Amino acid sequence: MAQLFSNSSQMLVRGIACIVIGAAVLLAPYFLQSPGYREMVGGAQLAGWFGIVLGVALVVVDLVKRAKRR
Repeated sequence: MAQLFSNSSQMLVRGIACIVIGAAVLLAPYFLQSPGYREMVGGAQLAGWFGIVLGVALVVVDLVKRAKRR
């Protein structure tokens, strides 16, 4: 089966996914009703920030690679 995305596109998609997941982890405590869930997800802020930083890094690397190819 042929690859759906090239390696570069996979990096871009993974970067965007990391950013979205990280943002969801950071914003979830504001939308959760249960104090237990709010506290549990709120304790994962470090993981949320890591996801955003990792996602931004993957997107930047992909954009730099695309610029070098041109």
